[in-house]
Amino acid sequence: MKTLPTLLCALALGACSGKPPEPQAKAADVATPFDGLKANEQRAKDVQKVVDKQADEQRKQIEAQEQ
Repeated sequence: MKTLPTLLCALALGACSGKPPEPQAKAADVATPFDGLKANEQRAKDVQKVVDKQADEQRKQIEAQEQ
């Protein structure tokens, strides 16, 4: 009689442990006050790259004319 409750508990635990875990939901991206500042900073870096490239091309043209 003592083995019956033990057997039932073992079967119950065995039945519950076979289930795969539920997938966890991905946390949504939260907007921060700095997102706008980061976007502005990246835009400024992109503009600086264009300006540097144009200045380099202009410098090369000037050097070519001097020779």
